[in-house]
Amino acid sequence: MVTDPIANFLTRIRNAIMAGHRVVEVDSSKMKVNITEILKDQGYIHNYKVEGEGAQKTLKIALKYDRATKINAIREIVRVSRPGLRKYSSGSSAPRVRNGLGIAILSTSKGLMTDKEARRSNVGGEVICYVS
Repeated sequence: MVTDPIANFLTRIRNAIMAGHRVVEVDSSKMKVNITEILKDQGYIHNYKVEGEGAQKTLKIALKYDRATKINAIREIVRVSRPGLRKYSSGSSAPRVRNGLGIAILSTSKGLMTDKEARRSNVGGEVICYVS
């Protein structure tokens, strides 16, 4: 049993990047799929696919690498809010990652969104992770 499935999800992505894998498979959930959708929209991953039926769904994520230098698009992916210490942010003071070059993913009352979208719509929430 995993006590923090989102941290496990981010760690699997981080480990796959460090090992140079092209595809990583994780157990699927709505929140993981939403985080993956944001990563795809922001250009950090190539594509993703949900496979399986019922409770046995898996999420396959195709990681994005530069062809010439073989460097991954994701330099750093860090869990911010955790079960032992939740981190919240208001809409106007949403965190900026690497002075705007990275993104922070927030869980708001309007769903998961990036820090830029949260500032634009002035909605605060729990800071899930930083990606740069």
